Amino acid sequence: MASRLSGDGRRRRPFVWQSPTADRHPAVALAIVLPCAVLLLVLFGGWDQLATQARAVADLIGR
Repeated sequence: MASRLSGDGRRRRPFVWQSPTADRHPAVALAIVLPCAVLLLVLFGGWDQLATQARAVADLIGR
């Protein structure tokens, strides 16, 4: 006969290495996101668009 689980089987436990109140430092978050952003920028040809937008903002503020 198969054994049955008692209680709610969908309950999640937090990771052992991460406490529920732990915050990630902004520099760590930036180090994770920045390589991904650069890769997407190069892959999809967004570099020209980024330069165009930066030029437009610079013109807008008068530089």
